[in-house]
Amino acid sequence: MDRVIFHCDCNSFYASVELLGRPELRDRPVAVCGDPQSRHGIILAKNEPAKRMGVKTAETIWQAMQKCPDLVLLPPHHDRYRVYSRQINAIYYRYTDLIEPFGIDESWLDVTGTLHLFGGAPKALADRIRKEIRETLGLTISVGVSFNKIFAKLGSDYKKPDATTVITADNFREIVWPLPVTDLLFVGRAAARTLGKYGVNTIGELAAFDRDVLLRLLGKQGGQLWNYANGLENAPVAPAGQYAPPKSVGNGETFPHNLTTRDEVRRGVAMLADQVAVRLRRHRMKAATLQVSVRDPNFKDICRQRPLPAPTNTARELTRAALDILERSWKSGAPIRAITLTAQNLVPEEEAAEQLGLFRPEEPARRDKVEKLERAMDAIRAKYGRGAVFTAAQAEERPSGDEDDGVPF
Repeated sequence: MDRVIFHCDCNSFYASVELLGRPELRDRPVAVCGDPQSRHGIILAKNEPAKRMGVKTAETIWQAMQKCPDLVLLPPHHDRYRVYSRQINAIYYRYTDLIEPFGIDESWLDVTGTLHLFGGAPKALADRIRKEIRETLGLTISVGVSFNKIFAKLGSDYKKPDATTVITADNFREIVWPLPVTDLLFVGRAAARTLGKYGVNTIGELAAFDRDVLLRLLGKQGGQLWNYANGLENAPVAPAGQYAPPKSVGNGETFPHNLTTRDEVRRGVAMLADQVAVRLRRHRMKAATLQVSVRDPNFKDICRQRPLPAPTNTARELTRAALDILERSWKSGAPIRAITLTAQNLVPEEEAAEQLGLFRPEEPARRDKVEKLERAMDAIRAKYGRGAVFTAAQAEERPSGDEDDGVPF
């Protein structure tokens, strides 16, 4: 028996929540965006009228305003979005306890075992959930119904807003295969460029492509994408509350002014490395690879990565590796608008044991000492606040008069 998986996606979530309190703007083009003054002027969400004008998520405000001069800009209220997200998921829990959030506004639901309690018809149940959310909260969702998570996700994207799309083992070739390959979950820009060179532009062309060649072109990801395109994905929906370790941990920052000096770059990198390291330790993971993405003032990006000498979750080693990458790949003095550090190839702490080196046997002990120091910082921050202690490399990045009188180590 095929599983019955729903993917429920809130329509224009941030904008829809904002418009609950601003009904007079409902028919006008509206976008939620970051603060232009601190150079976080990126479109976070837009409503349907703005979408029809060509406004896109993640583009800059000035790009959006060029397309839609009458665009109404609203600041985000993330606490409010979290409240509504919890309320929406509480409604899902009335129908199944197999719920896997995919961000604040999307969730997979496995209703295979509970469908018979609600009439047994997948589309009717999806419509019922949509109606309940619309009437209870004033928000709309689109639902994809399918036999696996990947096609359920495609279904929720297929028709918006406030719609249900059913993709079955019998009809997925007609619905899914004509779609652009970039519509398939986890097909990023780099993979799409590689596939395009070999004439693979649709999901159907990906499904028909030689799987062994895909493995050579894209590695393990190539085999996964081939399975997805052919409807062979079978990952379970995680039960409510089940912990799933992250596959990567990243933090990025658009800086208030361009970084141009070595010291500015060092401080910015140290701040990001500290954030990434704290999250790695929280998940009890270590990174074997570090990726650094840099954006210049003209929004041109570069992305470089390198394996680390040993798996780590310390800010000190992540900072050192990131600066080394930048030293090799970024012209000294060239302005930097934004940096993102991403820890990849994560391994559990208990599996990251390090052998003694022949020429530097003291290295594991030194790393252990640094890790203990940074864990001590974690404990201090947990008790007294994030600003209670920070690294010397970050000290000059802190605003003057900060209420947290932290001590750099």
